[in-house]
Amino acid sequence: MNTETRIVEPGQMEAPLAAIRFLLLPGRDLFARRAERLRHLAAGHPLEEYLTFLALLAEAQQTALDQFPAPPLPDPDEQSLCRSHGMPLLAARSWRRDPVWREGLAAILHQLQDAVLPAAARETVNGLLHAGKTAVEAANLVLSGDLQAVPPRELPFVAAALQVYWVRMASLLGEQPFGRLEEVGVCPVCGSHPNVGIVHGKGAEQGLRYLCCSLCASQWHMVRIKCSSCDSTRGIDYYIVEGSNGAAKAECCEDCGIYLKLLYLEKESEMEAMADDLATLGLDMLMAEKGKSRVGPNLFFHPGAV
Repeated sequence: MNTETRIVEPGQMEAPLAAIRFLLLPGRDLFARRAERLRHLAAGHPLEEYLTFLALLAEAQQTALDQFPAPPLPDPDEQSLCRSHGMPLLAARSWRRDPVWREGLAAILHQLQDAVLPAAARETVNGLLHAGKTAVEAANLVLSGDLQAVPPRELPFVAAALQVYWVRMASLLGEQPFGRLEEVGVCPVCGSHPNVGIVHGKGAEQGLRYLCCSLCASQWHMVRIKCSSCDSTRGIDYYIVEGSNGAAKAECCEDCGIYLKLLYLEKESEMEAMADDLATLGLDMLMAEKGKSRVGPNLFFHPGAV
């Protein structure tokens, strides 16, 4: 049975903000690394079948990203406007999504046709290949944050294609066009909420906390021991699942009742935001029992499954 352990998070002396790299864009090998991590986590896990399926999906995402055409991007005037007003440049809810994102979806689906999939997943792949309107409607719901309304079987495929599209746009633009936002708890690239926070374990970012976007996987710096939802520094508590190594913790704000899962790379350097978030659902169950809510979703876990 999962139980809680309260711990004291040590204070962290961070360098001045000007000296800290604000934004870390995902590498072009993002989905390959995710697939490798999912396969590692799947062995003997209660969600082994689903994590193994997601590894196949991540491999298909990597293939789609490697072949993805250059989509239309914001022009210099749009970039300047967003920076000066503290707005996300590729805002998920308002960006004029180019139809090319569906080419990425088709590439993912075609690759998965040759994979060994569960029967339900194979049926969904075939259905989405012949139902473009359905995919567009599901994408609109994902980007609006209404995951509950997305058919559970369609969610991982549509979310996978949207991730490829946004990662591709961000990688083409590079870090320079993106600035800090007035609302620090959302992604400066696309305005989405983070699914986890990552405390880095080495290099220039050692000991620093970055929030990781649930859509484009960009990471942006936020000081530690501060609520990523309401900015409060009061009543911040930390929870772990009893018997775990503490590499995943829930940072919970008693003021607003929102928690953010933190992954500590110093304890497990190979952790990956989306994969390890799914593999530590026991921590989410613990927080749900406490009546707490996540700050942001994992796009590969349907809310209706909780």
